[in-house]
Amino acid sequence: MTQENRTHYRKVFKSDHLGVADLEEYLEAGNNLIFTISHVKQEYGAKVAGKKIDANIAYFIEPIKPLVLNATNSKTMKNLVGGSPIIEDWSNVPVRLYIEAGAKLKGEVVGGVRIHPDKVAMQKPAIKEGTDQWNNAIAAFQRDGNLGAVLKRVTLTDIQQEAIKKEASTPEKESVS
Repeated sequence: MTQENRTHYRKVFKSDHLGVADLEEYLEAGNNLIFTISHVKQEYGAKVAGKKIDANIAYFIEPIKPLVLNATNSKTMKNLVGGSPIIEDWSNVPVRLYIEAGAKLKGEVVGGVRIHPDKVAMQKPAIKEGTDQWNNAIAAFQRDGNLGAVLKRVTLTDIQQEAIKKEASTPEKESVS
């Protein structure tokens, strides 16, 4: 039997919601487990693991399945957003997911997807010379006389900062009419 004709044992565990089997696949593929929750909805009669339940369900910006927030993950979300129990405050929150092998369901150890309690430090994007962002950085330097506002949003090397300052102080070529 060829490899492509063989069946992985996790295939039967697939569901509409994020589970341990999904995270194991991400890990096997070498992906990190940092995602951004776009929003959380309370859903009544949601079908989860073959049963209809009322649940808080987190949806992600990234193209992954939504996560049913159990009590443990809901408490973690509350803490990540500064103590707010209001699910509308749980939007645009970067989280690190992990598998807790010892998670229990009805007293049985089944493993579970957990949200890590530490805030995720998101890296600011870098910008490249000649892009719209680069030109906006030049304009901001001309406007403010410094790169403070730019550095709050993006990462710039010392060399890039000097290049922006130089370009900002160079008079534009006059257009020929």
